[in-house]
Amino acid sequence: MDLFRHNDELRGHLQQHLAAFRRHEIPRDRRRPATVAVTVCRDESRAAIIVTRRSASLRAHSRQWALPGGRRDPGETAVMAGLRELHEEVGLQAGSGDVMGVLDDYATRSGYVITPVVVWSDCDWRDLRPNPEEVDIVRPFRFKDLARKDSPILQTIEESDRQVLSMHFQDDAIYAPTGAMLYQFREVALFGRQTRVAHFEQPTFAWR
Repeated sequence: MDLFRHNDELRGHLQQHLAAFRRHEIPRDRRRPATVAVTVCRDESRAAIIVTRRSASLRAHSRQWALPGGRRDPGETAVMAGLRELHEEVGLQAGSGDVMGVLDDYATRSGYVITPVVVWSDCDWRDLRPNPEEVDIVRPFRFKDLARKDSPILQTIEESDRQVLSMHFQDDAIYAPTGAMLYQFREVALFGRQTRVAHFEQPTFAWR
């Protein structure tokens, strides 16, 4: 099958792999719960993931590439929060029936435990309406690019004994935690590999 074409066959392929995946949860301890939506959309007839660049006006992690998401409200589940943030940030309305699965938790240096919720959408990314208070731009991370053999990139830094992970993205790179979650989506949903990513480090600019 064509893994890069957005159609029902691809959706079934992704759902089958996600259903077989046994995700790892991370104890929250004093960290705050957050959720991101790893959302499959259309780039015309091709499949892509919705990626945003955070607004320059945000106090934390401004101008960084990210997935739609944020802190969970009291009483929210990870799925509820992911769907809410998806609507608030890029104007995409999705329901629980559009959720295909959940990936591993990722603990950030800035004090969050992030749960990635995988969502299917038939929308084209060009039809999204980003909220300017939170999002500068929306871009598609095409499955063809996600599957590049030269990603992920692993780097060593003096500040940690763990390697920093990033993914090639257009003429830029997307670093962990977002890069790590995109990499796990590729490995688990696209290729059916039981790949873990919580051990990968973030760059120091994301520690704040």
